Amino acid sequence: MVITGIYYALGLIAGGLVATYFTAPWFGVPFYLLAAFCLWFFRDPDRVAPKGPVAVSPADGRVVQVRQESATQTRVSIFLNVFDVHVNRAPIAGKVTEVVYKHGKFLVASREAASLDNEQNLMTIEGADGVSVTFSQIAGLIARRIVCYKKPGDYVTIAERIGLIKFGSRVDVLFGPQWSVQVHTGDRVSAGSSILARKTDAR
Repeated sequence: MVITGIYYALGLIAGGLVATYFTAPWFGVPFYLLAAFCLWFFRDPDRVAPKGPVAVSPADGRVVQVRQESATQTRVSIFLNVFDVHVNRAPIAGKVTEVVYKHGKFLVASREAASLDNEQNLMTIEGADGVSVTFSQIAGLIARRIVCYKKPGDYVTIAERIGLIKFGSRVDVLFGPQWSVQVHTGDRVSAGSSILARKTDAR
């Protein structure tokens, strides 16, 4: 993640040096500012996962919706703006049973339609007890690339880094009846450390 930011920054710094050399010093300033922004945007702070039978947030951002999708499934939608950390983390420990990439649109990620229509990567992780969590990395208006480090059959620990979405985006998390959602619309959450849900038999 940090290395990605360095690559972007080096390219922009090179552009700034070229602009400065062929024009005037102030023409390079926008390039240097964008380079600094890229280094900051691709930051990757360490996170400490809480203990217990919980599911943590896969993303930093604001909860824009908690919705009952069906009698047995609840969706928590998290919107990431360009100022949020964009590293995504595993909500639970377990085996990755499914990774499905879906091509689509690039609507504003805070809109409800983005959950269905936007380009996204869906991942399901099944815990050792057989209880699973499914979540989607969803591209936004600016985000044009979703990165996923995992594939079916991989094992992950809770809060382990699993990928990232570049620039503004959205993450949807689907919980089955075994989970009790702990967040509400408007809450701010942090990837790997904020509790989204608890096992229903552990409340």
